[in-house]
Amino acid sequence: MVFDFLRRRRRRKIRARPFPSAWREHVDRNIPLFARLSVTEQSEVLGHAQVLLEEKTFEGCGDLVLTDEIRVTIAVQAARLLVNRDDDYFPTVTSVLVYPASVVHEATTHRGGGIVEETEMAAAGLATGRLGAIVLAWDSVRHGLSDPNDARDVVLHEFAHELDFQDRTFDGTPSLPSPGAYRAWGRAMQAEFEAHQAAVAAGVRTAIDAYGATNPAEFFAVLTEHFFERPVELRSRHAPLYDVLREFYRQDPAGSAAA
Repeated sequence: MVFDFLRRRRRRKIRARPFPSAWREHVDRNIPLFARLSVTEQSEVLGHAQVLLEEKTFEGCGDLVLTDEIRVTIAVQAARLLVNRDDDYFPTVTSVLVYPASVVHEATTHRGGGIVEETEMAAAGLATGRLGAIVLAWDSVRHGLSDPNDARDVVLHEFAHELDFQDRTFDGTPSLPSPGAYRAWGRAMQAEFEAHQAAVAAGVRTAIDAYGATNPAEFFAVLTEHFFERPVELRSRHAPLYDVLREFYRQDPAGSAAA
């Protein structure tokens, strides 16, 4: 209890620090989505970002020279997920590893009948769960941020995975506040996920990125990208999904966009 009190007090002090003007220039230049926020939300995001920069280890990998621009850009975009939420700053994450370009990793596919296929895949980002690291490709980060309307943002995607993993499973269901919230989440997500999978399998063009049909964890991460970048479309075409995400994130970006 004493430790929690001291940690909360330390974080309040960090959030209250003036955000360096040089850092703010990186934010204004690299994150067009930031301008959509109210002044109050912007202040909260910048405060949360300073906590992330203080508590997480950022490392440049693959010959990438880590700069304040890279650290601040990633931290501010990740902090977008923390607005209005009583969150513990992605407690499963200790390190953010940033590569200059796509990261090659081994993927395991179970084909059935005891057959397991190992392949190498290039990824814009990875959430490692129990290893405590998020891996990001800086070129993909910048590309995703450059168009705030394409529903493709690797920072939002990978940090959403870590919100999902706070209950120690990548299953598309983050920790929720009540049994009722779990029931509402399950009803909306299961029905919409199954419909999305069926549409993708049938070759139907969908509003939600086809990658979301991979599994429930990817569905949640992809929906997070849509929720923040194409909120009006998501609310219009998939209202049950928008409603549970609005309750979870405690934000209403579609309402803000319409204001």
